[in-house]
Amino acid sequence: MKQGLQVTTSGVTTGLAGALAVNRLIASLLFGVQPTDTVTIASVIATITAVAVVASLPAWRASRVDPNIVLRDE
Repeated sequence: MKQGLQVTTSGVTTGLAGALAVNRLIASLLFGVQPTDTVTIASVIATITAVAVVASLPAWRASRVDPNIVLRDE
């Protein structure tokens, strides 16, 4: 779970820095929303983080199972 969220954090940080760097290009593509709108940016970051947490749950559950028990079942 920790590794999945570390990758997500680095991706969100890189994406946010990139979005702020190409601010003028983004401004020409958006209608009715400012490129630095904090509510939009926060909701996108929250959505990406929530998806990463849900995607990391199966790996977290698998890490909690004893490998000997799994191998005996097969």
